[in-house]
Amino acid sequence: MHSQNWIGGEWSTPTDGELIVNNPSNVKEQIGVIHLSGASEVLQAEQAARMAQPNWAGMSQAKRGDVLGRLASALESSLEELAILASREMGKPITEMKGEVMRGVNLLKYYAAEGVRANGSVIPASEAGVLQYTKRVPLGVVGIITPWNFPVAIPIWKIAPALLCGNTIVWKPAEYACLTATKMIQIFAQAGLPAGIINLVIGKGSKIGDVLLEQCNLNAISFTGSTSTGQRIASICARRNIKYQTEMGGKNAAVVLKDADLNLAIPAILSGAFRSAGQKCTATSRIIVEREIMPAFTAALQAAMETIVVAPALDSKAYLGPVASGYQYDSVMAYVTMAREQAQVLAECKAKVSEDEGYFITPLVVSGVSSDHPLVQEEIFGPVAVVLEADHYEHAVALCNATIFGLSASVFTKDLNQALRFLDDAEVGMVRVNQETAGVEYQAPFGGTKWSSSHTREQGQAALDFYSEIKTCAIKYN
Repeated sequence: MHSQNWIGGEWSTPTDGELIVNNPSNVKEQIGVIHLSGASEVLQAEQAARMAQPNWAGMSQAKRGDVLGRLASALESSLEELAILASREMGKPITEMKGEVMRGVNLLKYYAAEGVRANGSVIPASEAGVLQYTKRVPLGVVGIITPWNFPVAIPIWKIAPALLCGNTIVWKPAEYACLTATKMIQIFAQAGLPAGIINLVIGKGSKIGDVLLEQCNLNAISFTGSTSTGQRIASICARRNIKYQTEMGGKNAAVVLKDADLNLAIPAILSGAFRSAGQKCTATSRIIVEREIMPAFTAALQAAMETIVVAPALDSKAYLGPVASGYQYDSVMAYVTMAREQAQVLAECKAKVSEDEGYFITPLVVSGVSSDHPLVQEEIFGPVAVVLEADHYEHAVALCNATIFGLSASVFTKDLNQALRFLDDAEVGMVRVNQETAGVEYQAPFGGTKWSSSHTREQGQAALDFYSEIKTCAIKYN
């Protein structure tokens, strides 16, 4: 397969270079070629979005919702095909990838239904004979920059609410998700996607990112990716007075209190830490355990780790597959080396995988490092987790909050009082009781605190707040 740009309702192949895409489960297998764009394609995409925006915004919200409904049906019909391509491109196990595509379907259906729901409110006026009300109005043209780890769901949870609100889009996906992005737009185009409302531009962020941020006449940017890039985007947007949303890193903690049900906690912690090879911003990276139950927790963890299956992404038995790329493999393996040299191995997966064939990294849990150690403080984005011991509840919470990030956290306990306290005490945007840290339902707000987020929220009703402005209207009729 070859990537293409989709600009103004037409396909084109950029000529500013190309990259070969190999299957991370089998690096000898080539699955496609990515054709890279230059500045001219980005500017063309912005112009196409700008031209299409008035007509799209002029449609009724209900009609825009109908379009999203058609896209949902088309995506659902192509679920298997898209999931297989995405698994081959970035290595997520096929069972998870099918679930991700279905999440995209549900997101489109959710925002399609918003087309016939209220988008404002009536506000009492102090003067008689005045009707005063608010309504949502579109921002204009939105730039969307998405990562490779959720190549279907994250783009859709940005695109769907942006379109519903009447905006048009310039979308730049991550390099390791460009084939999936191209296929997704092909599916939408076949379903009658109106020309110009989504404009897909394939290219390296280092080459075209600044063109999008500095030269395009955008009204908003929504970004998911690294903290350093998010900081830079926020700075540029603030200077240009462009509305921005940055979802960045996480160093999420699962807190296991001494009364926890380990039969519930262990599977949830392993799922949070190692599904998708740990390549989730909400992945469980720190495990904080009350000292009193450490022996029982360690024994249960070691037994559970022995059952984990590491396999190629298209193997339906795979608990986790490879990491997404050679670059990602080298980055995570640097932390694996650090963990083996500077920490104590608490539990590890003994699965036999051929690292010569793919970018496989077997799961590892370590302990014996201080709370300020890089393994505890830095986002690894791979199947490595560290255990910290806590003396009591207050100590566990202090360890949980001792990070620059604030995305997700969970606590495992049977004590309702402790559970409710943790919901208040955890300094994160998403907090859960007796559930894994990773993930949140599509109809619920997604986002973090501290350096995890620019303090807006994605998904649910909250996304509509970002992709629109409130206009206050008043009519004197008497």
